[in-house]
Amino acid sequence: MLRWLLASLHLLALGVGLGAVWARAVALRGPLEPARLRRALAADSWWGLAGLLWIVTGLWRLLAGTEKPTHYFMHNHFFYLKMAALLVLLLLEVRAVTILIGWRRAMGQGRAADTGAAPGLARISYVQVALVVVMLAAATAMARGMGGGS
Repeated sequence: MLRWLLASLHLLALGVGLGAVWARAVALRGPLEPARLRRALAADSWWGLAGLLWIVTGLWRLLAGTEKPTHYFMHNHFFYLKMAALLVLLLLEVRAVTILIGWRRAMGQGRAADTGAAPGLARISYVQVALVVVMLAAATAMARGMGGGS
């Protein structure tokens, strides 16, 4: 039951997260009038929630050995590809989070946010979409016994 629940939550986080980061990118592409900025921030909140759920369930599945023994992953090339993609994704997210927190603060204080970085954040979001797809491909390869994890 736990194995099924963790796998379900992990996949749910993938779907929610992929949709959220795509929505954030789309919202950040155009002129950021207040409604569009609110959509970008809402999508970012979903992206963050999905990311937290994804990482927590992924670590639980890895360390508890609910799917395959931890040894399997530690000796699998696709696992390292997946973790490298995650690391790049997280490093890109540092810039996005920093800027978006500033925008949230400005809005909370009733000030206009300086949204000049929006096009760059949209590009970051699209790169993150591609990284999620790479992670998905690596995960499906591992699930099929590829990558030397035996």
